Amino acid sequence: MAIVGSIIKGLIELRDKIVSEPDAEKAQLDVLKNLLEKAKNTAFGKHYKFEEILAEDDIPKAYAERVPYFDYNKLNDEWWHRLHEGEEDITWPGRPPYFALSSGTTGKTSKRIPVSEEMVEAIRQAGIKQIGALSNFDLPSDFFEKEIMMLGSSTDLHKEGDHKEGEISGISASRIPFWFRGYYKPGEEIASIEDWDERVQKIAENAKNWDIGALTGIPSWMELMLKKVIEHHKVKNIHEVWPNLQVYTSGGVAFEPYEKSFNSLLAFPITVIDTYLASEGFLAYQQRPETHSMKLILDNGVYFEFVPFKPEYVNEDGSIKDNAPVISLADVKEEEDYILLITTVSGAWRYLIGDTIKFTDVERHEIKITGRTKFFLNVVGSQLSVNKMNDAVQELEKKFDIEIPEFTLAAVRIEGEFYHSWYLGTDAHDLDDKELADALDQALMDANKNYKVARSKALKGVKVKTISPDLFPEWNAANKKKGGQVKMEKVMNEEKFAQWEEFIKEQLASR
Repeated sequence: MAIVGSIIKGLIELRDKIVSEPDAEKAQLDVLKNLLEKAKNTAFGKHYKFEEILAEDDIPKAYAERVPYFDYNKLNDEWWHRLHEGEEDITWPGRPPYFALSSGTTGKTSKRIPVSEEMVEAIRQAGIKQIGALSNFDLPSDFFEKEIMMLGSSTDLHKEGDHKEGEISGISASRIPFWFRGYYKPGEEIASIEDWDERVQKIAENAKNWDIGALTGIPSWMELMLKKVIEHHKVKNIHEVWPNLQVYTSGGVAFEPYEKSFNSLLAFPITVIDTYLASEGFLAYQQRPETHSMKLILDNGVYFEFVPFKPEYVNEDGSIKDNAPVISLADVKEEEDYILLITTVSGAWRYLIGDTIKFTDVERHEIKITGRTKFFLNVVGSQLSVNKMNDAVQELEKKFDIEIPEFTLAAVRIEGEFYHSWYLGTDAHDLDDKELADALDQALMDANKNYKVARSKALKGVKVKTISPDLFPEWNAANKKKGGQVKMEKVMNEEKFAQWEEFIKEQLASR
């Protein structure tokens, strides 16, 4: 009998019964007040007169009217760059002990996002909330005695002056409490290896020494790691190595596009739990098994605002136009796409995180990530969002009985006419690209009336090329890095797409 597991499970269930849900609107107002109060004497707080905002009757309204929208480039160019020059009390009191490096999905240059001690604590508290939610998933007691494979970026953070730098998953893993280290794999020594391929090789070599019950990490990189373990041990699926694997927690990426290829690596289904950990904070987690939607964390150092995701409010580079309206938590509607804005205990103010979301349950404040503002393809009025692309690709998987874990596309001009040019990552052979293109085109027209209109006018057609899924992480390795929080860009502009096509041409020629 799993005595320790039974005790841990009992404590989790007890905590879940004791801890009550906060009133959402009051919690968010309290968070905003605390953020403004804490930062009122910073350079940013003085510039935007936080003292005066706090004195207003309607603080959220005054805040929205006085403080503009910021994306990373704007906030960094106007404020955060002063932190790198040795100043303090810029957008948050003091100086941050960490900077989260995020190459994002658009280019080589890493963003350097401040991470305060308060944010480290907020992430820890969010993790505790997520663990508490496990009581809803009816997991057996022995699960709570198994080890957890956390596949993030290297925990060997780089010392830069008075702070350390690394990806948020590496920062979080470097601060794992002592009592959890016995459960944490691959362990500090392997986790600190900088080179992704070397780290994964070490994981594969040591895999049979561990009794893994849960996995956590970005789906695309998790798949590559599992394949390496399976290949190294010459087995058919990962359960031959880790027979007690029962849970996978994805992180900040929609799991559905990877579901079919991921499940092919398993001997039996496991519980998939979605989380929303971004470089800027831990924003939401899946609270119940009946849905893959995630509950926004409303009382933990992050204040949320929502901008309707409509073409008239979004610039071509994915930033928000100054006249875009903002919607409060109290006024959001279900099944409508919103651009997410956050204000945080790390000094991000009305910050465009780059993700679009929709509420699937307003009363429970549950959301799904629907895409990225920069991945909104509207060159010829097609108004094509990532969730529509994902849905269409899943239709192809069903129709042709294939796995397509990765894809990318661009609107390109051929002899003066616009086409959507798709690259689909699949190991399936003998596929007819024209047949795939027709099926993809039809699926998109069925799901999106704007796309259907565009296809009758400026959008001439769809082109598809199938390539090995392995080429997508190789592109990331060449342009950014492997592993960690790196995500493949789903939509490229023409210039980037030309580089992508040249890269693919070179790779195919060398094979």
